[in-house]
Amino acid sequence: MTKKKYWVPALERANTIIEQIAKYPNQLRLIDLSNRLEINKSSMFSILHTLETLGWVTKQKSETYTLGSVLGFIGSTYLNQFNILEVFSNEARIAIERVDEHIQLGKLIGSDVFYIGREEGSSPVRLVTDPGTRYPAYASAIGKIQLSKFNYDELKTIFPEDEFKRKTEFTVRNVDELWEQIQQAKKDNYVIEEQEGAEGFYCVAAPVYDLSNEIVYGVSFTMTEHSWKKKRELATEEIIKLANKLSENGGATATIQTQNN
Repeated sequence: MTKKKYWVPALERANTIIEQIAKYPNQLRLIDLSNRLEINKSSMFSILHTLETLGWVTKQKSETYTLGSVLGFIGSTYLNQFNILEVFSNEARIAIERVDEHIQLGKLIGSDVFYIGREEGSSPVRLVTDPGTRYPAYASAIGKIQLSKFNYDELKTIFPEDEFKRKTEFTVRNVDELWEQIQQAKKDNYVIEEQEGAEGFYCVAAPVYDLSNEIVYGVSFTMTEHSWKKKRELATEEIIKLANKLSENGGATATIQTQNN
């Protein structure tokens, strides 16, 4: 990370600790965080004690940490600044009436997708992600469509590892393969993911833009292979319409157009 003038290292360390706890809730102890982040135990104890006192993290009986209630309040307050969830709920129901499959809304945070909304069709299948959970962006249609705003070097910074931890045998293996998918997504302004996040599930996602014409969210349909074979074109058309509606609500100047390859 590039250091800036007036930078406060203690805040950077606290932020890094919170990110690790968010990514691995109820899994990391003080010693684990100390070793993983190369922060000595004394400093780590002081930072964790302060964060716990402020309610930013919570120490469990197992000596592991989870995010605290204060962060939950801050997160919900942040989201309440916008009407994206209300608009998403209303507009997603319209798309579901036409396609009758589950729709999700997510935001890219670091290398993960944070799922913030879901509207369900009549399908009884349960998705592997719920609102409030995170999932690797490289294995998610919602993640890939938001990663399409980055160039190759930026992508390597987000994913410095040589090989990805694969969710299924179909999951993209590394940054180079992911880059190829993203190049296609940039051309199409939507992305299709076939069994990369979970076997038997297919997704199509489109980007949501803000006032500056920057991608800020992704929306996706998720369905089984049987439904995908019947609904692929309709689902793609409807997810693009939904993304455009959400972008228009945010005042974005650009709309999404499909392109013939």
